[in-house]
This record gives sequence, structure tokens and C-alpha cells, in this order.
Amino acid sequence: MIARASPPSHACPATATVTLRLPHQTPEATRKWIEGRQPGDVDLVVVHDGVIIGNGGLTRFQGRRAHAAMLGMGIHDDWRGRGIGSRLLLELLMIADDWLDLRRIELTVYVDDAPAIALYERNGFRVEGTHEAFAFRDGSYVDAHAMARLKP
Repeated sequence: MIARASPPSHACPATATVTLRLPHQTPEATRKWIEGRQPGDVDLVVVHDGVIIGNGGLTRFQGRRAHAAMLGMGIHDDWRGRGIGSRLLLELLMIADDWLDLRRIELTVYVDDAPAIALYERNGFRVEGTHEAFAFRDGSYVDAHAMARLKP
């Protein structure tokens, strides 16, 4: 249980800028997303003093792509730049490598999110291509990189 009220990381302005979520995500939309997760998915939260300040997860693909998963994560605006994303990413990669035997982890990241791109590259992700006009954000279209990491 969350001890204090705080906007969840996915409802923060900076997080909305670097994800596909809309600003001011409703609790109902978040609840529906959580309830729609599949048994093979992995979801982690980062908590500080009873308040969720970040989350991340792996969504495993099915069938002939069962060796791969999509990674997503977000850190509350007030907690960015403190190494929390690095620790969360390392934990997710450890689960992928050591517990799920996932061979390939994929993600998309906006081309202008330099801190996230640097984090992913430090952890073995490489740009495989760029999606032009990937999403509409703040009144204009933005490109996104398709990145992936193959199990070492």
C-alpha cells in the first residue's frame, strides 16, 4: 500500500514526454493496463518511503518469438538522474538472462531522449533502425529508435 499520495511516474510531465502515455493518465486506465498483463510478463516497482517512484517491465512475446521480450520503464520526474533507472534496468536484464533465458530484449526510445539512449547503450542495446514520425508529442511528430540487446 502506498503511504503518501504522489503522482505515479507515468503521470509526470517528463515521463509523458518520453513515453507513449498521455499526460494525466487516469487511475482507471492504469488499472486496466495492470489487469491486462499476462502471466509471463515481469513487472517491478521502485519504492521510496512507501511511494512508488519508478516502474519497469518485460512483456514476453509468444510463439516463435518466445525468446524475446519488449522492455519498458519509467522513473518519476523528481528521481531522474540518480541511478535508479540503471539499477532497475540491471534487475530486469538479470531476470531476462538468468531466470527467463530470454535471448533478445527490444525497446523503442525517442531519438531526443539522450539520457535513456546512453543508459541502454551502456547496457548492450544497439540501435537497429529509426521509426520516422513514430508518435505525436507536444504538437509535432517525433522519431524513435528501435533498439535491441542480444543475450551475451
